[in-house]
Amino acid sequence: MELLVFLIAFPIVAAALLLCVRNDIGRGAITCVSAGVIACASIVLAVEHLGTEGVYFDAASEYIDYLCTLISSICVVIIIAFSLKYKRLLAGVLAALQIGAVFVVEFGFAHEMEVPQGLYIDSFSILMALIIGIIGSGICVYALGYMKDFQHHEPEDAKDRRPVFFALMFIFLSAMFAIVFSNNMSWIFTAWEVTTLCSFLLIGYTKTDEAIANAFRQIVMNLLGGIAFIFALFYCALELKTFSFVEFIATGITSPDLVLIPVILLAFAGITKAAQMPFQTWLLGAMVAPTPTSALLHSSTMVKAGVFLLVKLAPCFLVSPVPSIMVMLVGAITFLLCSFMAISQTNAKRVLAYSTIANLGLITACAGVGSPEAVWAAIFLILFHAIAKSLLFLCVGTAEHHIGSRDIEDMDLLFERMPRLARFMMLGIMCMFIAPFGMLIAKWATLVSFADMDQIALILILAFGSAATFMFWAKWLGKLAGIAGSPENVETTVHKSEWAALVLMAALLIVCCVLIPYISWGIVIPYEVSVYGLAVQDISNDNLWLASICVFVVVIALFTGIGRSKAKKVDIYLSGINIDDDTRTFRNSLSGETQAIVRNWYMESLFGESKIAPIGVIFNSVIMVAALVLALCGLTLI
Repeated sequence: MELLVFLIAFPIVAAALLLCVRNDIGRGAITCVSAGVIACASIVLAVEHLGTEGVYFDAASEYIDYLCTLISSICVVIIIAFSLKYKRLLAGVLAALQIGAVFVVEFGFAHEMEVPQGLYIDSFSILMALIIGIIGSGICVYALGYMKDFQHHEPEDAKDRRPVFFALMFIFLSAMFAIVFSNNMSWIFTAWEVTTLCSFLLIGYTKTDEAIANAFRQIVMNLLGGIAFIFALFYCALELKTFSFVEFIATGITSPDLVLIPVILLAFAGITKAAQMPFQTWLLGAMVAPTPTSALLHSSTMVKAGVFLLVKLAPCFLVSPVPSIMVMLVGAITFLLCSFMAISQTNAKRVLAYSTIANLGLITACAGVGSPEAVWAAIFLILFHAIAKSLLFLCVGTAEHHIGSRDIEDMDLLFERMPRLARFMMLGIMCMFIAPFGMLIAKWATLVSFADMDQIALILILAFGSAATFMFWAKWLGKLAGIAGSPENVETTVHKSEWAALVLMAALLIVCCVLIPYISWGIVIPYEVSVYGLAVQDISNDNLWLASICVFVVVIALFTGIGRSKAKKVDIYLSGINIDDDTRTFRNSLSGETQAIVRNWYMESLFGESKIAPIGVIFNSVIMVAALVLALCGLTLI
């Protein structure tokens, strides 16, 4: 229990220190030491409880309940203050509505319903703790060099707000640890809202009009989810007389009709936090924030809180058709349509954003299916998505600072200009869509789980969405792999903190791909046994080890001779009549000048956002409203 409390409390201490330190040396020392301590503590926790089916700790305290109420109130006061400052009435109204509901629940019911086992740990929370503690801490270290360059490009009279930035990053980690370790749903809600507020402040960090607009879009959408969460708590207080999450799940399995409405409300909260359509725009808008914010939101925090909640609710979905169908369809439609929209994007961060939303949609669909096989697939999708996306976001951020663009079409010859970075980026991309890397194994398990449950529609959606996924990743990979000429190597000025984080993410990716069988046996299957009483069927360890060996071979081939090229350099041949080798211009058959270029096909007329997005927004909105209406009417689907 001490380690759980430490992981929740220590990042807050680090945040307080970072708020007080204003020089780069002190900030770097505190960030690196704190990140190392958090990562080591999460590893020690995992080693101590590896394979556990669930351990619950007595942590009930009236003072903690009051503290949670105070923290929720502070969050709302900050949101209302910003809404008044920037004249955003809707955010202020939603925040006021939420705090009113919080007071009703907390002072009317919560203190009468003690949850003796306030903290818990199981295999799934261990995996999430490793993602938060290692990947999240690595992103904080990466931010040291990145934010130094970011501040350098700010106007000379611009205030240095990096102390606030780093403090918010560590508070984010603390809130995520609280979400994955809390059994008291009231505590989960408080941490849930802290992540919403931190995300709001980080997205609006630059204080430009665009950043402020996107920050308020995020806060409005996630406040809707927060309101749904608090109403679910209100229902639990009235009908179940407990805020224990494990008791709630047990009731949902044995008496699904009794928890139908709160399950739908909590699923709605998870869908908003996971940026599923129609709420995808808040995550796309988050791209205006500095790259460490994007990486943190997309990989180890915020959106992972949403899918974590949905996966925890999976056993309830298995026996409750209405919320199951809602979650399955919302996730599947989001996966398909966002995969299509990613094809039309040239902005690398926007491609990553749509890919993130699409993969979260696939995880959501797996949670909605609710079977042990689907949960196995969902957990591995969470793991490999977290590592690969953090690596890719950090690579794009570093590339942007050194080539001056985040556009994929400007990444010509990146393999020569930034050879190490290009290899890391290619590794991340290959993990997302090429066998035998982890994401493809998880997608294979997803296909198996859909087939076992006779979900033909989901199988078709998975097929077409995966085809779109292959297209946009292959285009980017091909752009990176092109080699011609001898451009200047510009990665010599990359900060050591950035390299440290990139190497960490790449190493994690390789290790997790190679050790998939062990992760399955030691972490994922014990969780399923604790929840379902049985493990997944026919997950072949022989095939998983074969995939691990193939990954090892591919990685050796990719990184052999890194930074060096023994290929003979020859002059560029352009139809035999070169005009300018640097710009690759040659004289064509009509004696005119033509530039040799290689460009991808983006098909915006077919897959543009304006054409695809409204379809998903309408469909998913109707699906969620219909599910809530059916629940309120007391209907069930057969």
